[in-house]
Amino acid sequence: MYKETNKRSIVKGITWRVLATTTTMVIVYIFFGRLDLAIATGLIESVFKIGLFWVHEKAWFKVRWGRKRIDPFNLWFTGLPLSGKTTIADKVFEELLKIDIPLERIDSKDIRDLIPNIGYTRDDRNRHMRRIGNLICTLQKNSISTVASFVSPYKESRRAIREMVRNNIIVYVKADVETCKRRDFKGAYAKALSGEFKNFPGVDEVYEEPAHAEIVIDTDTMGVDEAVAVIVKYVKKNYVK
Repeated sequence: MYKETNKRSIVKGITWRVLATTTTMVIVYIFFGRLDLAIATGLIESVFKIGLFWVHEKAWFKVRWGRKRIDPFNLWFTGLPLSGKTTIADKVFEELLKIDIPLERIDSKDIRDLIPNIGYTRDDRNRHMRRIGNLICTLQKNSISTVASFVSPYKESRRAIREMVRNNIIVYVKADVETCKRRDFKGAYAKALSGEFKNFPGVDEVYEEPAHAEIVIDTDTMGVDEAVAVIVKYVKKNYVK
């Protein structure tokens, strides 16, 4: 799906106006055999029709009938660290932007950079998830949908998000912990195994798998592009018709 740029729309409008006016001039010339009358008619028609089109558009702008509002949704990506959440969520965000809907991207790393010293205990994580839920609610009040990616390892925090936000779509990015360790080029799992990182899901902290995820993506068997296609298709079918 492609987005129509302003430049393309302007050029299309100009070429259509030239074609329509030329057609009018040719018709007038064929019937009356006067080039001056044909040119004058074409110029007058262009001026009047541009003005009428402007009035017509302004009038329809005030009419609500036939408009369909896209209800904001939240794609909530959850899974073990290094399961592939951020990579897939980034590409899904890029694809959904092409639909030209109000959309924001929220990732755990960006939020923790803005709000340091949040903590990683169960209570800390649950409080943090409620903060994110409030942020998403604020965006949704302004008709903005969201693509969010957080480990969110606990059932109660994911349940809180589901209760707080509208049209919440849980995307469980599933991966075996050994697969995640192999992807760990930053050494986070190694630091967790050595005790440097505490409360690390998949090592010394539990990750509670979602029991009712709308979409399950197994990155052990599914590639990124295929996963993105599945998620985008789901959103288009259910929320962007």
